[in-house]
Amino acid sequence: MDHRLFYVLGDLLANILTGAVVGLIVGALVGQGWNMWLAMLVMMAFGMFLGLLLFLPLSYFFGAMEVMVPVMFSSMLSGMVVSMWAAMAPLGLVQATLVGGVCGLLSIAVVWLLNYRLRGIQKLAPGEQR
Repeated sequence: MDHRLFYVLGDLLANILTGAVVGLIVGALVGQGWNMWLAMLVMMAFGMFLGLLLFLPLSYFFGAMEVMVPVMFSSMLSGMVVSMWAAMAPLGLVQATLVGGVCGLLSIAVVWLLNYRLRGIQKLAPGEQR
């Protein structure tokens, strides 16, 4: 993962935007009449499909592999959480959008923490600057 400010902010924006868009669409589709588990399974797959569509324009600016995994995770998580919430209780579109955005923020934080944990502290080569 690139640590330059443009890419860090791009990752944040891409995941929050994707989570919010998926949350909005899923919140509009799922109502209280849905079975909670069925809604979670169906909207998880639908969220991943939406994430695939949203990933394409974002990958042009921030890199394909760097954006694809976090955006797909954000959209999957957002689809699951918003659909289960909407199936259990009334959820407005603004609330669904906010919940989706928070899911996107949490998922990129998890990806960054796991990446840091797996890679450990990176030392610069002699003469290399950051």
